[in-house]
Amino acid sequence: MNQIDFFEKKDESSEIYLSISEASIILNVSEASIRNWIKCGYLKSHSKGFITKKSFSLFYKKIIGKQKLNKRANKQYFDNHNHIKICKKISKEIDLSSNFELISNKYENNISNSYKNKQGLYYTPEHVCKKIFSDIPKPKPNDKFLDPCCGTGNFLLAAIEHGFKPENTYGFDIDELAIKIAQKRVYEKTGFWNENIQIQDYLRISIKNDTEKNRFDVIVTNPPWGQKIPKEQKEFYGKFLGAGKSLDSCSLFMFAALNDLEDYGTLAFLMPESFFNVSSFRDARQKLLQYKMMSVRDFDKPFKGLLTKAKSFCISNKNFQNSQLMCTTPKFKFTREQSSFLKNPFSIINFTTNHNEQNLIERIYSKPYITLKDNAKWGLGIVTGNNKKFCKNRPEKNYMPVYRGSDIHKGSIDTPKIFIPNDLSLYQQVAPKNLYENENKIIYKFISSKLIFHNDLNKSYFLNSVNMLIPDKNIFNYKNLISILNSELYNWVFSKLFGTHKILRTDLETLPISTEILSSKENFSEQKLLDYYGVEKCEDGTFRTKK
Repeated sequence: MNQIDFFEKKDESSEIYLSISEASIILNVSEASIRNWIKCGYLKSHSKGFITKKSFSLFYKKIIGKQKLNKRANKQYFDNHNHIKICKKISKEIDLSSNFELISNKYENNISNSYKNKQGLYYTPEHVCKKIFSDIPKPKPNDKFLDPCCGTGNFLLAAIEHGFKPENTYGFDIDELAIKIAQKRVYEKTGFWNENIQIQDYLRISIKNDTEKNRFDVIVTNPPWGQKIPKEQKEFYGKFLGAGKSLDSCSLFMFAALNDLEDYGTLAFLMPESFFNVSSFRDARQKLLQYKMMSVRDFDKPFKGLLTKAKSFCISNKNFQNSQLMCTTPKFKFTREQSSFLKNPFSIINFTTNHNEQNLIERIYSKPYITLKDNAKWGLGIVTGNNKKFCKNRPEKNYMPVYRGSDIHKGSIDTPKIFIPNDLSLYQQVAPKNLYENENKIIYKFISSKLIFHNDLNKSYFLNSVNMLIPDKNIFNYKNLISILNSELYNWVFSKLFGTHKILRTDLETLPISTEILSSKENFSEQKLLDYYGVEKCEDGTFRTKK
């Protein structure tokens, strides 16, 4: 029985149907993606929460993976990955090999990007392991070490090299072949066959009320990032572990590990950059900042084929102490007060910003200001669901022009080069029509590392690389607001706080809009803004407090 047949059901009229939840499991996408495809007409709704089997079969065989739908929902089809076949091949080589380091590298290199993305797997390079262990105190003779997501054993070997006894070294993973490779590598290095390296789902065992459960003196890992865990399961783990709204797999592993850490023990995690600066991880950061932070490191982009940056933290299981912690980037090394992160919006850990830069940011926030939060209406650009199908490079009958992010500049906009059908019901995501049709709105680039805003007076429509806001006219002077947001100083503040390549609404809503500059009747100038804050621009493009 194949995967589709397994999920088939029949209703009273004998028509075959499938639930949205089951369809999302088969295709390994979110239920939201299934609903979007229903809206776009790719799938046919049967009844609330269900689709017809006939439309699903057609979609599965002729559309998914062939038409470009949207990057998030279709990325599992970018390559073909047969994990069972790979495991069988590597397993045979294990039995014949005497070089398990080579086998480990071969296994990691054979795992496709789609499988890595689904499982959130990115094996840690040796040089990253060594750097992280340079922040870990040398172990006492009976100290126990754990890597709860050990993979093929890179951190286990680094722990043994650091001084942990093999018999006090523990490793868990759900990948049976990875565990087998890890055991072989540890045996090859030490001559000790380690039964503590086990096939275990760490999140599952972490929620067991076992009073005899092991606790560890040092826990170091690179947890799964964005692992595809069903929503209900994530919420269950999050509630049990006290993770709040930080339900990404990497956060859940952090909360679980903190529960298993001995008093005065050490915890170090390699995390995606988003963990340190995106609002959805706020609860996890606030939990982390309750402990004594020892160091944070920026590894830039250590994973082949992955654009996401990786950063690590190392903490001691002690209550928060406002001490200095070491901040290391590829270019700089300096110290920061731990309490300075608590002063940031969402407790952002912007550790690549040095002490003087952070003081300048705090200076800007110390002046009277207002924010856009609860003072503006917001709207997203149009998500067509299939740009190849809907977007044309010349106007046709019943088509309308739409702008893209590349068309938006500070205070200006290019002539539109893309046209789509003017029937808004065709698309996956559309903001309320009255927002697009507003005679005076502000539009801005969404995919960007810089703040780029423009006042739209032409009732323009745009794709999802552009977003919009309509601030309260009784509070904001549009001209001054746009000038402040487009200013070099605010671009610098935004980059130092958030450091993202997406201009998120939640981040924009935290920016301090100076009430004095906002209400000024004088023409705006960057110099007046700098004078107001007592700031000057340096030759290298950065800013500092005036001497």
